[in-house]
Order: sequence, then structure tokens, then C-alpha cells
Amino acid sequence: MKPLTEQHLSIYRRHMVEIIDMHYDLASDEIGRDALSPGLRRALLHVPRHMFVPEAMMLMSYQDTPLPIGFDKTVSQPFIGALMVDLLGLQAGDRVLEVGTGLGFQAAVMSEMGAEVFSVEVVEEFAEAAIARFNAFGYNVEVRVGDGSRGWAEHAPFDAVLVTAAAAEPLPALLDQLKPEGRMVLPVGSDDVQQLAVVTKQASGEPATRDIMPVRFTRLETVS
Repeated sequence: MKPLTEQHLSIYRRHMVEIIDMHYDLASDEIGRDALSPGLRRALLHVPRHMFVPEAMMLMSYQDTPLPIGFDKTVSQPFIGALMVDLLGLQAGDRVLEVGTGLGFQAAVMSEMGAEVFSVEVVEEFAEAAIARFNAFGYNVEVRVGDGSRGWAEHAPFDAVLVTAAAAEPLPALLDQLKPEGRMVLPVGSDDVQQLAVVTKQASGEPATRDIMPVRFTRLETVS
């Protein structure tokens, strides 16, 4: 078989976005909109997702399914990953905290959208692999190895916070590092029952939470 060319990969990316569009249409009542934001659509069509998965998974990288990346972790299904980023309502120049870098795909997408991304990853091997990818493709992402539940106070406050693993409740340290009217998107709940939630920090400092849809994520790994 011939090797894949960039033309082939562009077709895969377009097909991935078409499938995401279909999910948006089907879940429009829950999401509150029926289409991807234009900036996110452009980013998804540009970022080489196949370079942000293990080499053995490259041919599956544009399928609408989670993929294992090691250490009992996965890269999210493209629809769910895109939805989480979209719910942040990012604008170019926004400062974003990501908890759970993985191999870096969602951070790369947010950087492609013009955000300044600070990402915390508990697995050192993932952090190193993600940094290598960001450097190779020129994405504006800073990565730190550590407990993401504590945030990254040195770079706070953030316009948005994205948490890529499930927590029992919105994490107080992350809310503290969020700007007033900023948004946090995360899976909330137990191992068995989780909801993808959007938490908006009101001007008073109190959180307002909107549940979007049921999801299933691995638990957020913390360091004692």
C-alpha cells in the first residue's frame, strides 16, 4: 500500500469534522447550538491529529472514537474533545489552563485558535511527548508536570479552564484561578455517572453550573 499523503490526511480531517457536525445536529438541544464555532472548525481542519496519537494508532486517529495512549489513559473521541473546547467560548488571545495534557491534541487545537495555553500533566512521559510535538509544530503551549487539580497559580488568572478527566465536583483551586465570567469545562461525577458540565464563575465569585450531556472519563489523577 502507498504511504498516506497530506492530501489523504486532509480528506480524513474533513470527514472527522463532518462526523462532528452530525453529532452537533443530533445533540443540538443539549449543546444549545447545532454547529461548531468557525474558529474551532478551522483548527480541526488544520491540526494534524494523527501526530498526537501513538504511532500504532495513526491510521485510526480520525475515527470518532477514544484511542488508548498508554498509562490507562485515552485521547478523547473527536466529537467530545471538540465540544469541550467549543463550550469554553474561546477568543484569540485568551489565556487557558488545561488540566491533563495527554499527548497534546486539544492544547494544539486551542493554540491554533489563538489561545495562550498552559497545560499541566501528571504523567511525565506524556508531558515530554507533548512538548516535543508542540515544538515541532510551533504551538504556543507551556507544559508543566504536576498535579493539575492545583492549577498553575503563577499564570493565573485564566479566561478558561479545560479539565480532561473526571472530578467529583468543580475543583476549588481551579475556580480560584478563573477570571470573573470565565468558564471551566469538565466531566463531573462518580466513576459510574458523569455529566459534562460548563461552570461559569459569576461576578460574585460563585459558580453557576450547566450540565450538557452524560459522558464517561477516567478519574482525575492527583498527587498527595
